[in-house]
Amino acid sequence: MKLLLDTHALLWFLEGNPRLSEPARSAIEAPGNERLFSTAGAWEIAIKVSLGKLTLHVPYEQLVPGQLLANDVALLPIRPEHLSGVLTLPFHHRDPFDRMLIAQALAEEAVLVSADLMLDAYGVQRLW
Repeated sequence: MKLLLDTHALLWFLEGNPRLSEPARSAIEAPGNERLFSTAGAWEIAIKVSLGKLTLHVPYEQLVPGQLLANDVALLPIRPEHLSGVLTLPFHHRDPFDRMLIAQALAEEAVLVSADLMLDAYGVQRLW
């Protein structure tokens, strides 16, 4: 199964945070699953850290790409088909990072690992 991890899902997984659901943790840990993290999520983390809205347990440079590589999580680039997908999404959700994740999940036929119930309005397959 191809998994696209939302920013909070990745951070909670890396931290061992109990807010990550057991089904999500099991899917992320399953060796046969492909784990992806969007460059949009990496950008979101950098912005939130720079604004003081997020504190990381490791320096950013150790998280991206260090912790991604250590946990076999591939960084998914933003491609033209992802950008085109954003153009056609209805505005159920206004967050630009989430909209990019939705477009990427749809284009990549990936399961989106996220606690955000609002994402269900887009018909994306979500795991939590």
